[in-house]
Amino acid sequence: MRWLALVLLVVTACGYRVVAPVSELPGGLSSVHVPIFSNQTSEPGAEAFFTQALRENYLRAGRLGGADAPGEIRGALVSVASFPLVASPGRLPNYRFLASVQLTLVRNGVTVNTVSVSGGEDYPAGADVLSSETNRGAALRRLAETLMREGAERLATGW
Repeated sequence: MRWLALVLLVVTACGYRVVAPVSELPGGLSSVHVPIFSNQTSEPGAEAFFTQALRENYLRAGRLGGADAPGEIRGALVSVASFPLVASPGRLPNYRFLASVQLTLVRNGVTVNTVSVSGGEDYPAGADVLSSETNRGAALRRLAETLMREGAERLATGW
């Protein structure tokens, strides 16, 4: 019991605290609204994955606000592509999913920062069309989470 008290005293005395990855916003913003992204691709519904992933980043950080929030992040899904990778003989091919997103942080109608993020995610072909599409959807969700984490960090740091 004494050890626990000592550890708590040391941890709180040194100023240590657990902070969510996107806990800070530039320009003194306390929260941001994230409306549904625009989709400039032929991938129907893909913008929902990216919007949700960014909202979850700010929700975990306690920075997600409603439509009346002082800041807004406007997103645009700029490109999405999926293509097969070279397969080994006798094996099903793997595929690669690529996406590019533009995020714009706006405060009182004025653009504060704009960043573009892009990346890829590999996924295996399935034994049938249904399992292939399931793998493809999972890859899209993973890619959305990765890119939106990076985008939120870049918006916060101005990088």
